[in-house]
Amino acid sequence: MTHAHRISGFVEELLGTALPIGIRTWDGARVGPDDGPTVVLRSRRALRWLLYSPGELGLARAYVSGDLDVEGDLTEGFRRMWALGRARGGGVRIGAGELGRAVALATRLGAVGPPPRPPVEEARLRGRLHSVRRDSSAIAHHYDLGNAFYQLLLDESMAYSSGYWTSDEPDYRLEHAQWDKLELICRKLDLRPGMRLLDVGCGWGSLLVHAAKHHGVRAVGVTLSAEQAQHVRARVSALDLDDRVEVRRQDYRELRDEPFDAVASVEMGEHVGEENYPTYAATLLRMLRPGGRLLLQQMSRGAVAPGGGAFIERYIAPDMTMRPLSRTVQHLERAGFEVRDVHALREHYVHTVRAWADTLERHWDDAVALIGERAARVWRLYLVGGALAFEENRMGVDQFLAVRPDADGRSGFPLARQW
Repeated sequence: MTHAHRISGFVEELLGTALPIGIRTWDGARVGPDDGPTVVLRSRRALRWLLYSPGELGLARAYVSGDLDVEGDLTEGFRRMWALGRARGGGVRIGAGELGRAVALATRLGAVGPPPRPPVEEARLRGRLHSVRRDSSAIAHHYDLGNAFYQLLLDESMAYSSGYWTSDEPDYRLEHAQWDKLELICRKLDLRPGMRLLDVGCGWGSLLVHAAKHHGVRAVGVTLSAEQAQHVRARVSALDLDDRVEVRRQDYRELRDEPFDAVASVEMGEHVGEENYPTYAATLLRMLRPGGRLLLQQMSRGAVAPGGGAFIERYIAPDMTMRPLSRTVQHLERAGFEVRDVHALREHYVHTVRAWADTLERHWDDAVALIGERAARVWRLYLVGGALAFEENRMGVDQFLAVRPDADGRSGFPLARQW
C-alpha cells in the first residue's frame, strides 16, 4: 500500500466519506478523484505540521512553508472541502483516539520528529490586547509589508477595501468599482466644498485624495502605519493638495480635534477589538459636529471565529474582531448615533478580492521578488479563501450611514434618499 493510500484511508475514516480532492505524496503515488484539485505533500514534514497543529493552522503552515502544495484550482479545492465541512456540521472533531491513530500512521510513514518552527511570516505580538503599542504592531504586521507590494496588488487609487461594482460590462474593472465606491461614500456624506472630513484609518489615502480633489473638502486622515502615512504624504504633495489634505500617524484614541462636518472609517473597525469598540464609537461621535454624518464600512461575521480563523489571526490580521451587523448597530446607537441606513456589499467583495487575486497571479514573480515566496503564498491563501468566505456568506461587509443628531434631535436628512 502506498503512502498516499494510507493517508487518504485515514482521512476518509475521519471524514466518514470519500475525499473530494486528490492526494499525491512525496513518493509520487496519487489517489482520489481525477476531476479536481490535488493536494501535494512534498515531504514528510507536511504531515508533521498537521500532527502538531491539526486543522487549519497546520495546513496553512505546511502550505506557507512549501511542504504542501495544491495543483489545479485552489478555489475549487477550498469550495469542496468547506462543503464537506458544512455537511458534517462544521468539520472534523479530533479527539485523543484520532490523534493516537495519526501518530501511529506518521510513525509508519517516517514522519515523526520535533515540531517544525513556525514560519517567520506569522505575527508575534506582545503586550496587553488592544493597547496602543500592540495595535500599532498588529497594523504594522499587515500594512507595512511595503508600499511597492500594495501598489502591485491594488488599483491606482490604492483603495484596500471592497469596491462598489455598478456594471457587468467587460471593460468595467476594479479601478472603476473603487471610484464608484469612493463616490458613493462622498454622496452619502453629502460632502461639499469647504467641509472638513476626518478619515479614521485612512489607509493609503484613497478617500482623502478623492474627497479633496473631486468634492473640495479639507481632509484629515489618521493611520498607525508608517508606510501608509509616507505614501499619502508623497501622493498629496504630487497632486498639489498639501493645503487641503493632512495625514497623521496617530491612534484614534489620541484624536483631540474640533468636531468635523463628516467622518468616515472604512474597514478599520475590525481592528479595534470588541472591548474597545464603545470607545471607538464614542470617538467617532465626538469628532462630529451636531448634524454631521458618519460613514462606516465594516466587515461582519457571526459568533464562530470572529477573528477570521487560525490562519487569518496568525498571518494576516492578528487581534482582528469581526462582529455581527446587529452588534455594530447597537454600538453606534449606544454611543449616541442615529443609524439612517445599512447597505450590504457582500457580493461586491467577492468581485473585489478576486480581482486582487487575479492581479497577484498575473504578477506572481514580481510579488515574490518584493515580499518573498512564503509571504506571497500567504497572500494567495488569504485572497482565495477570503473571496470564497464572502461568496458563501460566512463573512459580510456593510456600509453604515449614521448621524449625530443636534440638540433638538434633528438629523438634517432629506425625506428621500439622495444617493
